[in-house]
Amino acid sequence: MADTAIRTRKQASTKGEPRQVGRLPRAAVHHPWWFALPAVVVFAGFFLVPNLLNFYYPFTNWSSYHADIAFTGLDNFRTIADDGSLLRAIRTTLLYALLAALFQNGFGLVLALLLEADTRFNRFFRAVFFLPVLISALATGYVFQALLDQDGAVNSVLGTDIPWLGSTTWTLVLVTLIHGWKWMGLSMLIYLAGLKGIPGEMLEAAKCDGAGPWRTFWSVRWPMLAPAVTFNVTTALIGSMNTFDIVQATTGGGPAASTEVFNIYMFRVFGQGLYAQASTMSLVLFLIVVALAIPLVFGLRRREQLL
Repeated sequence: MADTAIRTRKQASTKGEPRQVGRLPRAAVHHPWWFALPAVVVFAGFFLVPNLLNFYYPFTNWSSYHADIAFTGLDNFRTIADDGSLLRAIRTTLLYALLAALFQNGFGLVLALLLEADTRFNRFFRAVFFLPVLISALATGYVFQALLDQDGAVNSVLGTDIPWLGSTTWTLVLVTLIHGWKWMGLSMLIYLAGLKGIPGEMLEAAKCDGAGPWRTFWSVRWPMLAPAVTFNVTTALIGSMNTFDIVQATTGGGPAASTEVFNIYMFRVFGQGLYAQASTMSLVLFLIVVALAIPLVFGLRRREQLL
């Protein structure tokens, strides 16, 4: 009787219940490695190989003036070090990065605070302010170049004749404002995510303690936004140090090389056929970005822990 009951139970479980699948056959889970070959080829051809060659060409005489590529050691580094325009380009790039990061994060934080409430009006304007992020940076530069030209729309509306892009002092500030306007929507979204992640109980407790809007922001909201600040500041600085298209479209590095950031300088040297020197500058820029990014990230992460 017991054996008959066990057999009946097994048959019932086989017919009425789904059979639990154990380990799948190897043929069912095996994927040929060559499925990934197209992605590997694209990654190697357009990213890995060019980046590896960028560590080799700076030590050669590669240019349009030599038929063969020969090893020259540190000659290219000495050549660009003796050129005073290199230090000027580095100084201009660092100033550009600081101003662009300041404007981008300032605009983004203000917009996030103004559009924090989840209303239909705010959702619409969040999309509006994010639109510049989706526009080509080169197109943005050309649009502003046309607007700020001495014969452009801005002077026509104001009835003035101001050379907005002709000042060796203020043009760099103006271009960084354009950069900040273009990318402020991205910073706004990150800050909005940080604001939404603040527990409501903390804000209610601050309100019960008599804290006003400014005190609540400075003592509660700002410390809780530390991860968002870390992300936005780091990406803004690194991204603006690699800028090219906005500056190229608006000023081309002028006037009098006052906006000639590192990539514009590199582009000019490459256009002269000095490919190895341009590669050397690219390597120098890479080392500068790494040297600044690592302590910046560690410093901001330590600030998060302290707050």
